Amino acid sequence: MASVGPIDWLLRRDRMIVGGTLLAMTFLAWGYFLREAHAMTITGACCCAGLKMSGPDVRAWSSATLLPLFLMWTEMMVAMMLPSAAPMVLTFAAVNRKRKERSVPAVPAFLFLSGYLAVWTLFSVVAALGQWVLHGFSLLSPQMSSTNAWLGAGLFVTAGIFQWTPLKKSCLEHCRSPLAFLMTSWREGAAGAFMMGFNHGVWCTGCCWILMLLLFAVGVMNVAWVAALTLLVVMEKVVPARFQTGKIVGVVLILFGFWILVRVWAG
Repeated sequence: MASVGPIDWLLRRDRMIVGGTLLAMTFLAWGYFLREAHAMTITGACCCAGLKMSGPDVRAWSSATLLPLFLMWTEMMVAMMLPSAAPMVLTFAAVNRKRKERSVPAVPAFLFLSGYLAVWTLFSVVAALGQWVLHGFSLLSPQMSSTNAWLGAGLFVTAGIFQWTPLKKSCLEHCRSPLAFLMTSWREGAAGAFMMGFNHGVWCTGCCWILMLLLFAVGVMNVAWVAALTLLVVMEKVVPARFQTGKIVGVVLILFGFWILVRVWAG
């Protein structure tokens, strides 16, 4: 059996470090989310950063609740989006390993990942504000789900229609092929790596934003739906385009939205 040289050992260790870090971050985010969801089920309250948001409270939240809402959405976005971003981050790390072998300046993969997560952090700001406003208008239940059938149905139908739009197709194409994205969007240096991750995050957000907003319809802390949406996002990126996964899901979402309205009309 051929011995493993120091360079090969270092390359393997680098691959393990990047993959292990992504796995650890995903598990930590999911662990925290499950803890909060369990607390919501048992006590009717969600606690973040030392601030308590009472689930059954139907009064308008103060501006102080925006911080825990933002933190809640941020860790949820890490839990939901990091698995689908892993192939891109690992590909970025692999490209930089090859650059090191050729003595070309390389940058750590965490800079790319930081840019990607920065976009979803900004999305979390918008989502937290949206939830704060919806609660203020009494459009969310104690379980943080829509109390208005028209709002819930509208979100599902809109999400289903978006799955068929050219914008969805364009965004998904940029997210589906990591190597193609890196070849056409490469930038040198630490700032370049961050911006590459940021750009990838923008395309990814453009692809998935409406799917994330479905949580307002089914429950922001609904574990089953969060897991299902996470799996859907991963499938859209890894399943070959010829299977039309996104469009099939779009039809299902539209039908589900109309089913909600039928239930309302049927009493």
